[in-house]
Amino acid sequence: MNVISTRQLAKRYGKTTALRDLNLEVRQGEVYGLLGPNGAGKTTTLRLLIDVIRPTRGSITLFGEPMSPRLRGRIGYLPGELVLYDRLTGADYLRFCGALRDHADLGEATTLAKRLDLDLDRRTGELSKGNRQKLGLVQAFAHRPDLVILDEPASGLDPLAQREFHAYLREYIDGGGTALFSSHVLSEVEHVADRVGILLAGSLVVEDTVASLKANALRELTFTFAEEVAAATFSGIPGVQSAQANGQEVRCRVTGAVGELVRTAARFPLVNVTSHEPDLEDIFVHYTEERGDDD
Repeated sequence: MNVISTRQLAKRYGKTTALRDLNLEVRQGEVYGLLGPNGAGKTTTLRLLIDVIRPTRGSITLFGEPMSPRLRGRIGYLPGELVLYDRLTGADYLRFCGALRDHADLGEATTLAKRLDLDLDRRTGELSKGNRQKLGLVQAFAHRPDLVILDEPASGLDPLAQREFHAYLREYIDGGGTALFSSHVLSEVEHVADRVGILLAGSLVVEDTVASLKANALRELTFTFAEEVAAATFSGIPGVQSAQANGQEVRCRVTGAVGELVRTAARFPLVNVTSHEPDLEDIFVHYTEERGDDD
């Protein structure tokens, strides 16, 4: 079942196109990471999904239905720029949010606050950026939503808090929840996301599992030989995108299987081979540079 489904979703602000014909599906029980440079359309997408702004065209269904007040109660949301009432304590703020949702039980909120080492008795105006972010996360999960939509959830969190939140998120998913989040912390996405989508200039340019993206990404193999070997020896091999020689070293950039490349290298006096396996950051940069987009 798709918890989130969009069809030809587009948003324009005057002459500026923020989102172009987005077809996005997020399945029940998965963590979907949305990537993209600043201005790519990530926050616009999340705001459209929770009905804060309306699309120029296209459609959105959540749990198979259009957005409604009833569905809002099944969704937890963390905005990218969290606004708090500085005179309220964290507990007061959570009670206020609970009243808006008609959900007075703060049991889940208290549990998560303890796990994140967040003091709910302090006024929000006294909290650091990291603790304000923790409070935002706590309110998003406080009413035990079926879906959470999180804009940069790791922003401001220290490594220990990030680790604890990731563990909690996995427990939430294992319990039947679904999560869509945007992030600039690519290591976070690689660690917790089941699938990722990359938005560039308002368009979804690639969507796949992290494992599949890495398996098909451009990787680099460097061969060191006992004698000089011409780079042209490797240039015609399937999958090899480029080959450069520097003395007794040949550096090849390749996609897909590397068996034929390695067999070719083994015909020469091979001393050493090293491989740089791509991570999600490499993949993200590759797509961004390929499209000529920047921040």
